[in-house]
Amino acid sequence: MPELPEVEVVRRGLARWVRGRTVTGVDVLDPRSIRRHALGTEDFIGNLEHATVLDVVRRGKFLWMPLAMSGVSDTEPADELPKVALMAHLGMSGQLLMQDPVVPDEKHLKVRISLSPADGMPEQLRFVDQRIFGGLFVTALVPTVDGGPGGLGETPLPEIAEEASHIARDPLDPYFSFDAFYRKVKGRKTGLKRALLDQGVISGIGNIYADEALWRARLHYARATDTLRRADAERLVEAVKDVMNAALAAGGTSFDSLYVNVNGDSGYFARSLNAYGRAGELCGRCEAIGLHSVMKREQFMNRSSYTCPVCQPRPRNGRW
Repeated sequence: MPELPEVEVVRRGLARWVRGRTVTGVDVLDPRSIRRHALGTEDFIGNLEHATVLDVVRRGKFLWMPLAMSGVSDTEPADELPKVALMAHLGMSGQLLMQDPVVPDEKHLKVRISLSPADGMPEQLRFVDQRIFGGLFVTALVPTVDGGPGGLGETPLPEIAEEASHIARDPLDPYFSFDAFYRKVKGRKTGLKRALLDQGVISGIGNIYADEALWRARLHYARATDTLRRADAERLVEAVKDVMNAALAAGGTSFDSLYVNVNGDSGYFARSLNAYGRAGELCGRCEAIGLHSVMKREQFMNRSSYTCPVCQPRPRNGRW
């Protein structure tokens, strides 16, 4: 499933192509891909047609596009803007692609959104989804609890898609608070990786990047959160930021053809993974100093965790 860096790659691409453009038409080719829009196909289309896309915003792995009826610009006061957005959930295989109308439909095309012409820009936003776990829907925008921007976007508005309002800020968000994160972690009695995967503690971290960040920070996934020292937490947050920024620079992590950016290109951060998927291989950090340490894979929450037994020793009083 796409994680924060993959969704941020998509957000940046979309922001370049769709901000300020008006929806001129909507074709729903498979209603299953808008099943989260409770009022049905006609209402979904009616909310989008003639609306202008003001921005593309992300918090954690949630992605949404604030909408205004044609004629309302992104320079108008926030309290005059309609409180709705187009929410995109990529699921396991969802893709948001920018295409020209002359390009043949993709095999698993579900929704086609036509946009007002712009010089040199594709005129269709297409939602493609092979496994149909993702989808699109129109949702309400609500004020943020802390008064800051709802998420990472080009225009900072203190509004957030309702479905994302319960999650914490992610580590790449300029309004992310380390102190708030540390208080939440210390208040839990759980294992460290469980806390990293808890979107109410810190958002956007999935299984792959949790393992990578823990490896970089030299921390074991079962470390009890209430024993975590502030210095360890600071090192961990910096490791999360470093691994995510590295993944962004590489275009995200692609293990198959289902994750692509808006231009249909795959990311290549998988080539740089130090922990995830490397069971049975030598730990690169230990090998660099002459130690022969083999990476281990262990079962974790119906998934897997990858650690080095030497530089990430299991704590005696850890928690899962």
